[in-house]
Amino acid sequence: MTSQQTEEYIYKICSTKNWKIAKQIGVFKGFGIDLIDGYIHFSSKDQVKETARLHFNGEKELLLLKIETKNLEIKWEKSRNNQLFPHLYDELPLSEIVSVFELKLDENNNHLFPSYLDD
Repeated sequence: MTSQQTEEYIYKICSTKNWKIAKQIGVFKGFGIDLIDGYIHFSSKDQVKETARLHFNGEKELLLLKIETKNLEIKWEKSRNNQLFPHLYDELPLSEIVSVFELKLDENNNHLFPSYLDD
């Protein structure tokens, strides 16, 4: 099931290695589960911390990509806990990435997110 839900920004957690590859080829194609499923998995502002905890717990050298959605054909589809998650069935142009934030770990191996996600 899909929805017409819209948000100005969505988020992608990726490794510094995958980000370097994207910059070299000029487009972000996703990685891992994205390539298996045939679309790029994203999270909303309210979902991204839980995504980090469930799928990237304690991992180092991660980045948080903030993506503007207005020029993308994002499909909102049911996923974890029947929530609607943003998916892109295409490559992500780097021009749609508005910021890249390094996700450091605290003393308990939890990722530290930018304060704008707390609003």
